[in-house]
Amino acid sequence: MSVFQLIASDYRKYKKYGGNFFSILFLTQGFWAVFQYRIAHFFFSNVKIPVVRQVILLLTLCWQKAIEVFAGISIPASAMIGHSFYIGHFGGIILNANSKIGNNCNISQGVTIGVSGIGEKRGVPVIGDNVYIAVNAVIAGKIRVGDGVLIGACSFINTDVEAHSVMLGNPAVKISEKGSKGYI
Repeated sequence: MSVFQLIASDYRKYKKYGGNFFSILFLTQGFWAVFQYRIAHFFFSNVKIPVVRQVILLLTLCWQKAIEVFAGISIPASAMIGHSFYIGHFGGIILNANSKIGNNCNISQGVTIGVSGIGEKRGVPVIGDNVYIAVNAVIAGKIRVGDGVLIGACSFINTDVEAHSVMLGNPAVKISEKGSKGYI
């Protein structure tokens, strides 16, 4: 997908959850952060001329930091995020620069997707498609979260998660196989 198609898919997802053009564009911090990420990621991935690349990446980094200050959402340009990405609420969202998140995912406030582990197990999670991550969840380590997973509020995930699981707790345990259907 082109950067414009990705932004359009994100916008449609925000519109689906309610809101008009004005409120999404000017009053929704999650959309600001996703929009900034899409532009920064485009330049990060496509500009190859060294001097031009450095200048553009510096400008997008300043823009990212401004979004961090105003919205409390940090999405580095190097992260890989699929289409129709939705951030439900303001603040406290930290994504590692090596994060990989699939298509049609939702995350809530206070979510951290980060590096953890030692030796061969050190790394960053890979999040599948149609995953819902609830408030204050932490997902860390070289793990894979399958498609259609629901991660409950205040859960800590540091092991692989099967597709269509519902995970809850610290450390999280599988409580159901209903998945994220109805939450996304």
